[in-house]
Amino acid sequence: MKYAQINNELHDEHMDDVVAMLCRKESNPANCDDIRRAVGYFWPYRYENLDLPGGLNAAVSLKNLGVDHETVVSSILSCYVLKDVISLEQIAHEFGDNVAVLVKSVRWMNALNESVDDVISDQKQAEYLRRMVLAVVEDVRAVLIKLVFRLERLKRLVKKEHSPTQQSIAKETLSLYAPLANRLGIGQIKWEMEDLAFRCLNPQAYQRIASALEEKRKDREDYIHSFVKELKKSLRKEKVRDFEVFGRPKHIFSIWKKMYKKQIQFEDLFDVRAVRVVVNRVTDCYKVLGVVHSNWKHIPSEFDDYIANPKNNGYQSLHTAVIGAGGKAVEVQIRTRTMNEHAEYGVAAHWRYKEGQTEDSQFQRTINALRQMLETTSVEDKVSADILSTELFSDRVFARTPKGKIFELPQGSTVLDFAYYVHTDIGHRCRGAKVDGRI
Repeated sequence: MKYAQINNELHDEHMDDVVAMLCRKESNPANCDDIRRAVGYFWPYRYENLDLPGGLNAAVSLKNLGVDHETVVSSILSCYVLKDVISLEQIAHEFGDNVAVLVKSVRWMNALNESVDDVISDQKQAEYLRRMVLAVVEDVRAVLIKLVFRLERLKRLVKKEHSPTQQSIAKETLSLYAPLANRLGIGQIKWEMEDLAFRCLNPQAYQRIASALEEKRKDREDYIHSFVKELKKSLRKEKVRDFEVFGRPKHIFSIWKKMYKKQIQFEDLFDVRAVRVVVNRVTDCYKVLGVVHSNWKHIPSEFDDYIANPKNNGYQSLHTAVIGAGGKAVEVQIRTRTMNEHAEYGVAAHWRYKEGQTEDSQFQRTINALRQMLETTSVEDKVSADILSTELFSDRVFARTPKGKIFELPQGSTVLDFAYYVHTDIGHRCRGAKVDGRI
């Protein structure tokens, strides 16, 4: 999915122009009617508290991601200014149950902000929080809506002076929302979230790395484009068939993480610029490697053969680094399509490699299914979404204490089990519990 930058002055546009923007490529007039009515609810409140992201910007961002009209409508109606304007019952009556479920889930995630600060510093609690969001939310599209709202919030906060609110939002983003974006395979949102949050939390380090790069992101991307063009030419000359080559420029937060983890300086990094080559067969991988090393001087210490020697999680790829034009290092990853698919969706668990977590095959299968759902809007997959809600997370029960601490309990657990999980004495003294406001 491709994420596109949007116009931040949508509030100043004419309402008809905004509706037309949100209705592009919509062939069903009824869908456009829904979008127009949703915009109509938001329009009188569009200038309220512009420090917070509005539903229009979120809706256009989502439209650029290629989502369906229900997601667009839900993003508009999920805006905080409409919480007391239109009820869930009214949304269900006017826009349908699916939209009501999406708005309900986004509002629930918004409510998590009230106590999340107490738990995000604990890695295990942060993991439980991420799992709970994906387990409790009835429709994964709600997570996508929340991610886009958070990204819009960060864009506003990064322009403000240092404040407790800015720091809290940035920490929450790195602990909860950026990993969720990673697990759902939405890389463009993930890296932009991480860079903006890092800039809020550590502006000095951000600026040091930005200066060390000695080039803007566009310059880096132009450099990668030139390298890719030259590599494609060389591969065709050597009659390598059915290959894909694309650049993956590194981002400031990922650079900082590697420097911090390896305790090295910026000058010691060899993968600030990265290129990936995808081919059909294993033999082609080594042929491409030979072409790369024949055309550019390679750095011997940066070569890894994860095809012959896979990582413990099953990850396979050839990694090498070469010196490109201007003396700049470029990392090159080479793998088959099967390896690439495996790294993105399979047992290799790419998002766990990124976040340093341990393997959990049941939860990983759930995430794989969720990620695939985001890339399709067919009727069959909408049915699959309902199945996911009732089956894939059926073995997990999540409970939160009044202070926000989260416990993950086995299927069939009762409130008494929860009490004992918190503390034995609480379990001994427990005489009843209130669930959904009722004893």
